[in-house]
Amino acid sequence: MTKGLRSRLAQYGDEEFALFLRRGFLKGAGYTDDALQRPIVGVLSTASDFNPCHATAGRLAESVARGVRMAGALPFVFPTISLHEAFTFPTSMLLRNLMAIDVEEMLRALPLDAVVLIGGCDKTIPAELMGAISANVPAIVLPVGAMLAGRHEGARLGACTDCRRLWAAYRAGTLDGDELNRAHDQLMPTAGTCMVMGTASTMACIAETLGFTLPGAATAPAVSSERTRLAEATGARAAQMASAGGPLPRDILSRAALRNASVILQTTSGSTNALVHLAAIAGRAGIAYDLLEFDRIGRGVPVLVNLKPAGAYFIEDFHAAGGVPAVWRRLRDKLDLSAPTVSGESLGEIMARWPAYTDDEVIRPLDRPIYPAQAIAILTGNLAPNGAAIKLASATEKLTTHEGPALVFDSLEDLAARIDDPSLPVTPEHCLVLRNAGPIGAPGMPEAGALPIPKQLGAKGVTDMVRISDARMSGTAFGTVVLHVSPEAAAGGPLALVRDGDVIRLDARARRLDLIVDDAELQRRRGGWEAPARPARGYAKLYVEHVTQADQGCDFDFLAGVV
Repeated sequence: MTKGLRSRLAQYGDEEFALFLRRGFLKGAGYTDDALQRPIVGVLSTASDFNPCHATAGRLAESVARGVRMAGALPFVFPTISLHEAFTFPTSMLLRNLMAIDVEEMLRALPLDAVVLIGGCDKTIPAELMGAISANVPAIVLPVGAMLAGRHEGARLGACTDCRRLWAAYRAGTLDGDELNRAHDQLMPTAGTCMVMGTASTMACIAETLGFTLPGAATAPAVSSERTRLAEATGARAAQMASAGGPLPRDILSRAALRNASVILQTTSGSTNALVHLAAIAGRAGIAYDLLEFDRIGRGVPVLVNLKPAGAYFIEDFHAAGGVPAVWRRLRDKLDLSAPTVSGESLGEIMARWPAYTDDEVIRPLDRPIYPAQAIAILTGNLAPNGAAIKLASATEKLTTHEGPALVFDSLEDLAARIDDPSLPVTPEHCLVLRNAGPIGAPGMPEAGALPIPKQLGAKGVTDMVRISDARMSGTAFGTVVLHVSPEAAAGGPLALVRDGDVIRLDARARRLDLIVDDAELQRRRGGWEAPARPARGYAKLYVEHVTQADQGCDFDFLAGVV
């Protein structure tokens, strides 16, 4: 197979002319013909002024390029779409699949022999892995890394868990605007992704466990020299992969690797978003990600990683405590340690050479977990026939078994208009229901599932309620929140039939979410249901016509499977 800059020539009907033309442009860029003899490593940079979490991506790309050159190959840096949670309207999830297409098509089109995927917030690493698995080009992930924790009046702060805590206090009237702004200045003190176990850090830990990064790459702080050294080492390894022609992404991703990722997701009490991303990543390799198996795995996996929002510490502490390989060592009996990685070593080989030190407060021993088991549970029942997720480790225990009347919001706009209305007929016993916020309904399944506590209740000291939706929730969020209800309301799922006052029963221990309305009444309601209007043009039209449901990863139906 032709490799390097002689590969993937533009089609003019004359390959010799195509190479002649390419050589000309290379000379215009300052390269000699010697470049045609070298392995080529693409360096996918997600640097963007609209992505402050990736402020270091350009510097990391330079360090990767240095490592590539030192190993005898040539680096070529190129951009793709870059997605940031707070800078993407209406939600970055809507564009994850577009970024995955961008990655896949660039890997197919460009003359590269391997690629380094630089990503972090929040949908970028999932999109990169989806695209790389479909293109099946040798690929290695380099997360940008997490921020350092902030400090304010004697307390350490972390985006975005403390953002949410402080905002809730402000809404409840227990924190004034001046106090909020003083803390706000310290919430995001450096470049990098959220420094708690949010989606970015969760996906970095999963990428390392799946085998797509060098050891330690998930947790080294964004602004540390170690992150820069990891970038250089990642470039050197990518050069070796380019010369060897592998390993390929589909050599790394397997059912065993996905089971390992499920264990790590549970023990870190990671983001529920990871369930959607894992299903999409697996689907690109033609593997079904079984949510019920994920639930079974979780029943035997304690939460050992003591990080916010379920715990007390931050990513920098996790890294200093031993990082992801130290967690593998704790849970060695629950992992397939023969699973390969892009480093050329198995998980077990990495674990065997990893430093022995582990901070037992940050990475708890098995006999002293921060939560006994099952950080995330999968619910079924007549309200969620294809499943829903609840993060038990950050829920209020007494609310995980609850029966109460529904208070329904038909859309994000309806929620915004009514949630703080003083006349809203709501009590702490209500189950707040948001619908038409799923992959089709929103569209894009935004992180709106952690509905705000109504101001009238927050002012009385209510801090949590049962909240149910077909939306997602940030990995930095917390509360008794049922998410990813599937099928969604806009696809005709049972959530579309709920009415104010209907009794909903949540029994998380029994893994049930049920609407206590008889089948005949539900059938009558279904006869009067109409699907909401859908976008008429552009990417949004493509999205709603082809996106799958949450349990299948919200990928496009025409992109799943091996080609």
